[in-house]
Amino acid sequence: MTMDHAHDGRERVPAHAPRLDWAKLAPEAYKAMIRLDAAARHGVEPTLLNLVKIRASQVNRCAFCLDMHSKDALAAGESAERIIQLDAWTESKHFYTAKEIAAIELTEAITVLTDGFVPDEVYARAANEFDETELAGLIVAITTINAWNRFGVSTRMVPGHHTPGA
Repeated sequence: MTMDHAHDGRERVPAHAPRLDWAKLAPEAYKAMIRLDAAARHGVEPTLLNLVKIRASQVNRCAFCLDMHSKDALAAGESAERIIQLDAWTESKHFYTAKEIAAIELTEAITVLTDGFVPDEVYARAANEFDETELAGLIVAITTINAWNRFGVSTRMVPGHHTPGA
């Protein structure tokens, strides 16, 4: 069993293998997801979109998407501090705007539907921060990252190889 070497010289356990290459085996679905992802970016501010993608990926424990979207956010100028605090945002609200908190709350509610659907108060806070067109776009973006997370988790996509902008 080979170990990967970390930059500090310590040996790491090897990466797991992916279960299957769903993009290659279901190319039409993959292409449709790419188109949906492109459409989901319209009308959602990039900084906010990165926070939503990271938070949904944290909730869903999608390591591949966490790697990708954290690196993309950092490359786009997001602070490491805000990314690190995102998993504990309820204790770190002062790192975020009211609009971002409303989006993060809505992201959690849509991501974990088994907790009792999207509560009216969560939706109302989001509707107070976003106009209807923005809110529709945000819901599409949240739904899209959740779909990506489910592909990533179920097929065990391997994190660590994403290069922003590639």
